[in-house]
Amino acid sequence: MKTFESYVNSSKPVLVDFYAEWCGPCKMMKPVLQEVKRMLGDRAAILKMDIDKNPHFSQLYGIQAVPTLAIFKNGNLVWRRSGLTSAHEIAEHMKMFLE
Repeated sequence: MKTFESYVNSSKPVLVDFYAEWCGPCKMMKPVLQEVKRMLGDRAAILKMDIDKNPHFSQLYGIQAVPTLAIFKNGNLVWRRSGLTSAHEIAEHMKMFLE
């Protein structure tokens, strides 16, 4: 099983959705992320990170609101946005980091 670190250290851009089960807007992001995956296919990865089950990562990246979306490439945090975000906007940011 791949670890979080092995995903974010990849040369492929990785979108991480920091979310919580109790968060209403987080639930609204599910179809948005499915659309992003449909748009980008295997050129990018999408991970979901439950902040309640993984407090270490939410502290490490200073996550103070959910949902927070973050794009990682080669281990670097290259883009971040909190709140509901459209599939188009996410995909446009992801495309900047595709090889």
